[in-house]
Amino acid sequence: MSFPDLKISVFADGANRDEMIKRYREGFIKGFTTNPTLMAKAGLRDYEQFARSVLAEIKDLPISFEVFSDEFADMEKQARKIASWGPNVNVKIPISNTRGEPSFPLIRRLLDEGFKLNVTAIMTPEQVDRLRAVVQPQDDVIVSIFAGRVADTGVDPIPQMKRAVQAFAALPKAKILWASPREVLNIYQAEACGCQIITATDDVIAKLNLHGKPLADYSLDTVKMFYNDGQKAGFSL
Repeated sequence: MSFPDLKISVFADGANRDEMIKRYREGFIKGFTTNPTLMAKAGLRDYEQFARSVLAEIKDLPISFEVFSDEFADMEKQARKIASWGPNVNVKIPISNTRGEPSFPLIRRLLDEGFKLNVTAIMTPEQVDRLRAVVQPQDDVIVSIFAGRVADTGVDPIPQMKRAVQAFAALPKAKILWASPREVLNIYQAEACGCQIITATDDVIAKLNLHGKPLADYSLDTVKMFYNDGQKAGFSL
């Protein structure tokens, strides 16, 4: 499979170990992310066993694993355990708990100890601003803004993503991540915004080989698909 030449780093988002390792071996993907929802949908029950099995194969690219408690004290315990699994682990901390209480004190405490974090589920400019206020130049942190979910509400995420890139520009180790893309176009949009990272599910990554495909050829392929599927179905009128 051929991939386009991109400045932005594409991280594979999922919880299928075989797919993760396949993408790793292709050499295009620059990192990986997962979350409790993806892991639960994949039928996983042993969080640590899954994580360690992936890390045994992928040792030189960043991988983000998320805490899943709602209490900050427990989040911190989980964060410390997750971070111990490998030097390439970014611990995902949600921007708040389910009661809307912000995670900034925990984030700052972990950053002060040198943890590599991925602050996730960010959607508002206010959340970006408040996080920016606590992040320092030495902090290794991924800022995951869920642009796809912002777009789901009818709001164009591009101005917010550009604003976030500018806000964190002076912090050399902070990276803006465009999360929850819905289509391949989002990868090119994220790159144009200056985002350093975008996550993508396996189906979106697979479509990257369409880069530069002549639209007339794609149109003809689509017509052939409709025709062949109609024949297979045995439709008659």
